[in-house]
Amino acid sequence: MIDAFLALGLAALASISSVSQQAPDRKPSASDVRTRDVYVSVRDNKDLPVTGLTAADFTVREDGVAREVLRAGPATAPMQVILLVDDSEALSPALQPMREGLTKFVERLQGHAEIGIVTVGERSTSLVPSTTDINALKKGITRIFARSGSGAYLLDGIVDVSQGLQRRKADRPVIVAVTLEGIEFSNLQPETVLKALDTSGAVLHVLSVGMPSSSMTDETRNLNRVVADGTQRSGGRRDQVLAASGLAEALPKVADDLLTQYVVTYGRPDTLIPPEKLQVTMSRPGVTVRARTRISGR
Repeated sequence: MIDAFLALGLAALASISSVSQQAPDRKPSASDVRTRDVYVSVRDNKDLPVTGLTAADFTVREDGVAREVLRAGPATAPMQVILLVDDSEALSPALQPMREGLTKFVERLQGHAEIGIVTVGERSTSLVPSTTDINALKKGITRIFARSGSGAYLLDGIVDVSQGLQRRKADRPVIVAVTLEGIEFSNLQPETVLKALDTSGAVLHVLSVGMPSSSMTDETRNLNRVVADGTQRSGGRRDQVLAASGLAEALPKVADDLLTQYVVTYGRPDTLIPPEKLQVTMSRPGVTVRARTRISGR
């Protein structure tokens, strides 16, 4: 009798082994798939927000591989915003428009973001720690003055702020830099700055005030590369504000861009090697889509 039971058990094991060997490849089940969110700005040809979009409007690819878009809707999660303000000597003729634009920016984001202010003239300096207190922010803005004899250290500021946001594990980090076309004194290499920005997961927006600099110094070339690559890789705006008076309109426009973003959720199967490149597109003509193109290292 024992031999009979043993024989039956061995037969069952052999049957299971045979079935498992012959089972065809299956698609990943829900338990194999992770979801990721990406924040997306969609503007029309007049730089106005495009509303009413759904998951069907977006296409997401990682390293060229299409991913299933699960849902899309208005982004409502609170933001963690750092304003990087150039208070070098070049700010002198633009001081009042700068203050006006910054004030409108923080007013527009009231109730939607925690905001801090860091200045980068001479060195990066925290002027107002991150807060939701609109009065504290406005008071800090009135304390912004041009530092006589100083130059800008914007690249140092981007690294310092990126590292701070990473330490805080900010969920929706944003850096908005306002810089004057002048001399950049940072001697950091672009790769160092871009790596810090990528790792933080922050979106970088840059407003450059004045006519583009014709300087060919290493510092200026490094700055130009970080501004170009950093905004493109993180999905941010890059605006050239030719006259300082335009800051009163340009800064609120950045705030409106942030307030009208979409959050697009897509599925990603587990892989041993995580993807590096991200692409979010739409088939609708006449629109500009901005989203990060490098996947955060966080």
